[in-house]
Amino acid sequence: MALNQTQKKTPAPVKLPPKIGIDLLKNPVLNKGTAFTREERLALRILGLLPPAVSSPDQQVMRSLGNLRARATAIEKYIDMIALLDRNETLFYKVLMENIEELMPIVYTPTVGHGCQRYAHIFRSPRGIFLTAADKGMMPDVLRNWPHKDVRVIVVTDGERILGLGDLGANGMGIPVGKLSLYTACGGVPPTQTLPITLDFGTNNETLLNDPLYLGIRHRRLKGPEYDALLDEFIAAVQALFPKALIQFEDFANQNAFRLLTRYGNRACCFNDDIQGTASVTLAALLSAGRITGKPLGDSTLLFHGAGEAAVGIADLVVTAMISEGLSRQDAMSRCWFVDSKGLVEKSRGGLQEHKRPYAHAHKPLKDLASAVSALRPTALIGVSGQPAQFTKAIVEEMSRLNKRPVIFALSNPTANSECTAEQAYGWSEGRAIFASGSPFDPVKLNGKTFVSGQCNNAYIFPGVGMAVVLTGAWRVTNEMFSEAARALAGMVCEEELASGCLMPSLGRIREVSAHIAAAAAKVIYDRNLAGEPRPKDLLAAVYAKQYKPEYPRYA
Repeated sequence: MALNQTQKKTPAPVKLPPKIGIDLLKNPVLNKGTAFTREERLALRILGLLPPAVSSPDQQVMRSLGNLRARATAIEKYIDMIALLDRNETLFYKVLMENIEELMPIVYTPTVGHGCQRYAHIFRSPRGIFLTAADKGMMPDVLRNWPHKDVRVIVVTDGERILGLGDLGANGMGIPVGKLSLYTACGGVPPTQTLPITLDFGTNNETLLNDPLYLGIRHRRLKGPEYDALLDEFIAAVQALFPKALIQFEDFANQNAFRLLTRYGNRACCFNDDIQGTASVTLAALLSAGRITGKPLGDSTLLFHGAGEAAVGIADLVVTAMISEGLSRQDAMSRCWFVDSKGLVEKSRGGLQEHKRPYAHAHKPLKDLASAVSALRPTALIGVSGQPAQFTKAIVEEMSRLNKRPVIFALSNPTANSECTAEQAYGWSEGRAIFASGSPFDPVKLNGKTFVSGQCNNAYIFPGVGMAVVLTGAWRVTNEMFSEAARALAGMVCEEELASGCLMPSLGRIREVSAHIAAAAAKVIYDRNLAGEPRPKDLLAAVYAKQYKPEYPRYA
């Protein structure tokens, strides 16, 4: 009889692991902790090295959660979770996956930002690969030190623009580690097929340079030809050693993010999550908002506060989606406007950065966001500037005057950088706002109704897209994959969730959601002849079959 997804199968016995004795207990991939049976302890020469009682995996989860929930602060919980990952990888993922709504904000945003700020001060054990300018000419040798050879997903940062916190140098390693934990927990990519990398090419953060405990290179950031040469060597080394790996660029500053994506997008299997992942999850939220307002995406006018990589990436994908609904490119682009630190991005302004110029439409200069809202009458206001409290009471009230159901997305991370809170958005709009945020907010009660805002978290998108690449052996990543991922995500939001104001599916369904996104992206890969693996008959079933499950092996 076939097993359904809820039934458990006892794992077949496997050969003894390559490490035995005390070394086995110090290996997080192989370690089962107190779950080793007496027979296994005898065979593996660890009898007596553990307390005699044998714990079930569920008992181990109970113990871990009890300790975790006793911690007073989020950063203490973050340290506990990283410590668990470092000693028992399988248990870490079982705890995380069974409590994803509670623990995703701990292992990733917003707490990971604090973890990065304190990285050098809370460092316990190494995880990931650091590459520096001193490694020029020997990057392949450094990458060979990674113990797992079948790497399929790499998240790499140079630490220059970590979340909304700025240049954190080598401390940025917390981001690739956190992202990859979500590739596994949400998307099902096996953890041994992931590799976090930090390119430590210096930092301009004076606080870090003067911190005696800082663990990174103590010089100013490299730039120009020297930086580019190091990136070229890195990409070539990855392609040579890990030819099936997807490279995710993460938290690079604007001046490099667009440039690197253009430079390598057609030469490597890569994408930039801050550009394409953010764009995809925001497009999904806009499509879900359209189910509430009853208006097609093409009838929208979007005003972005911020004109960096996230904002332009969103606009580019929205334009593509509008074109698919029948608008011309010119009409679609004319519906996207930007306000940056100097005011409205418009045609008469000089010195605009290259990525802003396509959206510099003809309009008189406007000095700030409030005047842009009044003049442009947007249906959606999208905050991606990294600047807190920019959506004031007056601005939200003006959006509510202009729209029966104003769409207000405060997407800047971490929580302290949010343009407004959920309580402010609902309160200032008298409960009419369709709100989403980059970091989570608690439900808001107003006039007898409870509003559950959706978190526009990239974790809804990148794990599924990554799993699609792993499944298909894709050799390129395209914007069409992210567009279809957005449509799949929006389609997974149920009517009950929309009725509460939530534009995203429950995080408790993230494995199911990621599987559907992976199947949608995989279809694009196969339809566009980008795959290196044969096409399965049932893409969704193939994704489910490949998803990692946190189960201990049974040694014999």
